[in-house]
Amino acid sequence: MMVKKALVTGSAVGIGRAIALDLASKGFDIAFHYNKSAEAANQASQKAATQGVKAIALQADITKPEPARYLVDSAAEKLGGLSVVVNNVGNYLGKPLIQVSIEEWHDVINSNLNSNFYVTKAALPYLKAANGARIVNFACANAQNVVARKNNAAYIIAKTGIIIYTKSLAVELIKDKITVNVVSPGIAENSLDLEKMIPKIPAQRPASFGEINNAVWFFINPNSNYITGQVLEVSGGWLL
Repeated sequence: MMVKKALVTGSAVGIGRAIALDLASKGFDIAFHYNKSAEAANQASQKAATQGVKAIALQADITKPEPARYLVDSAAEKLGGLSVVVNNVGNYLGKPLIQVSIEEWHDVINSNLNSNFYVTKAALPYLKAANGARIVNFACANAQNVVARKNNAAYIIAKTGIIIYTKSLAVELIKDKITVNVVSPGIAENSLDLEKMIPKIPAQRPASFGEINNAVWFFINPNSNYITGQVLEVSGGWLL
């Protein structure tokens, strides 16, 4: 039986919050992570606790190695171990490359790619000890296709890096009974410019949080221990 102890980064609001609450409803003790949204994180953890699980809210700027390690160590200590890590954090940047500042470049790479590496590296000893664990990373629809990008190249570079990192780590960790997979949403219910984007989606609507939760759970559930290094898009046919 899988030990039900999960850390979800960026889980005070939005997709991360929805994932964490869904795991709580499935009996997982949950560490909610936030950087600045303390009140929202505490409210989310209190809601999760109504499911009869242990739920905590932890602050950390995981774009830096030491705070990321502190987050993981604190989550494992307070929950009594870790068996699931969902790396959800990642700021969007929509801007042509020649307009991207050095600060913006570092921000998008740090928040999407480096934070994932820092958290995962810190979590590995705990995940190996769990004797069956899951890592779910977040990319975005079409990030696996290496083509020119007009308005979000820096962001896509980070997300393509997530996919390569995930596949490489999956090969290394399967011997430790740890699977590593990617969920790649398209336009979600909390995305920017929904009215503008919906006509471009073949499904003619955004993804709901529940549909993204289903994709995350597909990789986490105990029947998926042979599935690793995979990318699952939740995009309604967008950018295929």
